[in-house]
Amino acid sequence: MSTSVRTVFTGGDVFDGTGAAPSPADVAVQDGRIVEVGQGLDGDVEVSVAGRTLLPGFIDCHVHVTLETIDLMILMQQPYGYGHYIAADNLAKLLSIGITTARDAGGADPAVKQAVTDGRIPGPRLLIAIQMLSQTGGHSDGWMPSGQCMASLGTGTVPGIGSSVVDGVEEMRRRVRELARAGADQIKIATSGGVLSPGDDPRHSKLLPEEIEVAVIEARAAGIPVMAHAQGTQGIKNAVEAGVRSIEHGIYLDEEAVDLMLKHGTYLVPTLLAPRSVIEATSNGVAITDSSRQKVHEVIAHHQRSFKLAVEAGVRIAMGTDGVGFPHGRNLEELELMAAAGMPAADVLKASTSTAARLLGLDAEVGTIEPGKQADLVVVDGDPLQFADLTQRIRAVYQRGALVASHG
Repeated sequence: MSTSVRTVFTGGDVFDGTGAAPSPADVAVQDGRIVEVGQGLDGDVEVSVAGRTLLPGFIDCHVHVTLETIDLMILMQQPYGYGHYIAADNLAKLLSIGITTARDAGGADPAVKQAVTDGRIPGPRLLIAIQMLSQTGGHSDGWMPSGQCMASLGTGTVPGIGSSVVDGVEEMRRRVRELARAGADQIKIATSGGVLSPGDDPRHSKLLPEEIEVAVIEARAAGIPVMAHAQGTQGIKNAVEAGVRSIEHGIYLDEEAVDLMLKHGTYLVPTLLAPRSVIEATSNGVAITDSSRQKVHEVIAHHQRSFKLAVEAGVRIAMGTDGVGFPHGRNLEELELMAAAGMPAADVLKASTSTAARLLGLDAEVGTIEPGKQADLVVVDGDPLQFADLTQRIRAVYQRGALVASHG
């Protein structure tokens, strides 16, 4: 009769994901789960992590794995389905830097998720929105002044599912039901304009309150949450009052919006990396619309002030990047931006592990290093509370106890 192997990671420090400071401990893993954390543990196999720190696997709550560029000229020439191959590359990159769980905020369809689940391609465990829903003239409406219409950066029309553009309560009801039927893990709606959408303003609210409310009602009936692309102040408030679970971006928060988030227990996924990635992309010659180029420079300072306001008030914050202007694999730069904007380093790591797991409803399985949890582990050189060059200091990544990336 075969017996399972007990592996002990020994000699290092452990940041357990709760926000407590790293401290010396051994971690025992068996059958893909953490079975013991303590001093002087033994096992069948020992893995020395002396001089290093074990962290829970990172969780990115806002990615678009089917995208590798925001260049409109490239996207217009990309055949439908090519995004699946892009996703395979991007998912492998995420896993290699220690992101063992991710939430795709539009673009990845059930085939991408199933390929990861079935082990056909390596990647983080994946939650998918499939598609973002907005009104005519909203963030998922790819209408251009030429009269041509382009699916909004991989988050538009999906075969077998209706348009991402919805107007009115009944259209919203149908689209949410269709997405739930298709296997969406959450519904994504756009309650404000955005930076990269060609015909709107990120400060303006989109979707009527009753349209937002029916999205939340139908999603709850299907047992899934709603995430809201919400940048403008009123769009944020409308989303929070309707009961969405998370605000994505939150660029123009004010004190009233923050108070509402605290009252409702709403999470903020700040995506500080997003506008910076777009600015870097355009400086490298990537083609976007003139209006988007102008908008992205306008939001940077507001974004940072809003994040600081949320941190100081105690809003629940979960890490997410949306760094669509960068190649995937630079996601951990978000942690450095969060710390630079005033979030304590231990809280940044907590936002990237246990708080993110709670947002995604996965906290019974991942997010902390404790007995019973899946053994998603990242081995880091140097001080884990210093985020400069963090990606380069990752030495190994384990998912469900198996080594999935090794960097010496």
